[in-house]
Amino acid sequence: MTDSAFATPAADATPRWPVRYLLFIAGLGGLLYGIDIGIIAGALPYLEATASHAWQLSSQQLGFVVAAVLLGSVLSSLFAGLIADLIGRRGAMLLAGVLFTASIPVMALASGYTPLLLGRLLQGISGGLIGVVVPLYLAEVLAPERRGRGAAMFQLLLTIGLVLAALIGLYHAHAVDAAADTVRNMPLVQQAQELFAVKDHAWRTIFWSCLLPGVMFCAGVLWLSESPRWLVQRGRIDAARQSLQRTLPATQVESTLQQIQAPVVAQADGKRDRLFSRRYMVPFLLACVILACTQATGINSILAYAVNILNQAGLPGSAANSADVAIKLLNALMTVAALLLVDRKGRKFLLMLGSGGICMALLASAMLFFKAEQGRADVQPLLQHAVFDDRLQLDLDTAQWQQLAGARMHGQQPLQLTLSYSYGGFSDVRSLRSDNASDHQLNIQRDTTVRADSVIGSFFRRLHLNPFPDPSVAADAPLKIEQAWLGPVPTPAHGWAVAACILVFVAFFAVGPGVCVWLALSELMPNRIRSNGMSIALLINQFVSTTIAAVFLPTVGHYGYASMFLFWAGCTFVFFLVAAFWMPETKGKTLEQIEAHFR
Repeated sequence: MTDSAFATPAADATPRWPVRYLLFIAGLGGLLYGIDIGIIAGALPYLEATASHAWQLSSQQLGFVVAAVLLGSVLSSLFAGLIADLIGRRGAMLLAGVLFTASIPVMALASGYTPLLLGRLLQGISGGLIGVVVPLYLAEVLAPERRGRGAAMFQLLLTIGLVLAALIGLYHAHAVDAAADTVRNMPLVQQAQELFAVKDHAWRTIFWSCLLPGVMFCAGVLWLSESPRWLVQRGRIDAARQSLQRTLPATQVESTLQQIQAPVVAQADGKRDRLFSRRYMVPFLLACVILACTQATGINSILAYAVNILNQAGLPGSAANSADVAIKLLNALMTVAALLLVDRKGRKFLLMLGSGGICMALLASAMLFFKAEQGRADVQPLLQHAVFDDRLQLDLDTAQWQQLAGARMHGQQPLQLTLSYSYGGFSDVRSLRSDNASDHQLNIQRDTTVRADSVIGSFFRRLHLNPFPDPSVAADAPLKIEQAWLGPVPTPAHGWAVAACILVFVAFFAVGPGVCVWLALSELMPNRIRSNGMSIALLINQFVSTTIAAVFLPTVGHYGYASMFLFWAGCTFVFFLVAAFWMPETKGKTLEQIEAHFR
């Protein structure tokens, strides 16, 4: 008996190269999504060190720059399903690639706050489209036994995008550290000027490095076939058959095509059920809850602010960037493990395992930060007393740091000052370190804190609908130092302990929610509402993520990092309960079989 007797008949063989190409291009979409999330982590320290001075940006505006990608995702997620229905899944992916590619020069050439924010919004709009359309496309094109692997491949390339962004940030961190060593013996003013130029070039180059993946994705989408389910809805049966032939064995094409056509034929015959019936609402609400809980773990904020978090935890300069690379690399490696497990162990098991591990890691991080923040001293009265003519200006030389510390601090350990202040309703947070040459002066004044209304803001204020502070009230408000905490910078050992907790967090996230969230988004939605339902669910997902990212800096400035990590741990515990008691298993089932489960 020859080996050919055991060979799979040609009619039963799944086309390999078309499927691999499809997974690769869909994975490139994940790569762009990962770059969207991760690139700001490496650029933010230099953006904060240069743009905040050159353009007088507040911490709230820097928070908006970070959150703009997520805000753009919220806006595009709302319409992504409609766009995918109008121009097709492939057309929507091409649009996302074009927007991402266009955003790069807008950000890298920015000469002020507005173009930088606009570029980040374009990136976010692209990410929102990718987050809806690519999982939608994979769910509708791939066979049930490959659907989990397809979602895992999307997540894997997403994590590789995060690793790529972290490596770019690490490279520039070493370049900035080398420049800092070169100018160390120069006068302080000249040091600041030289470092300003180096850091300004660093964040612009970091953004330019993202251009090539966007171009590759745009070119690759042109060679994909359209979703067969979308083609059937448009009555293009022959085109749907050809699309199925690229991803399914020949013996399964006709039966799958008939299964896809059945609901469409039933609707054409008048057998339509109510859109808000329980069979639609239960899986829709379940998907929304899972996506909201995924973001409430704090994953996007931890990835975006990783370098800042680790700096605050005690890791200096490039060490924090090195830990950031390790975090993103572990994320990618554990996603490979999820790729192997998701179609074997199932979605429910991995979600329970992942959310449980995340909760424990977040609690450990909160305890570490709580211990470090207990050693701080309240210097608010000293700084409030130093306010003159509603402004605060201090030269933070060695003598000034010692005066602030007084007899409460001893030793040569660097000091860290975190203060929050306000003019009326306008507030800001500053964090300065005694071992940072860029933090040689504390200068707080009204012009850099109180911002005028935009045209849109003025319009809504006249209607008494603007929820933001009123500049006319803040124009005469005194400077108030809300809080000011001074303490030693945590030791590098403390920083590495926090880094270890974040590594555990990321490992469990990658194995559980990282992959399963995309499957929940696409598998749980019934055929009739899948595109628009996925848009709304991802809208909720991005809204939660945007809100957390926007309030992150002000919250940790006012209440410390421990409170933020505790909040995320509580949300993750809710996630575990949802996965354990409400989530059904969808492994190995067709989309139509999953829909039948909720009837």
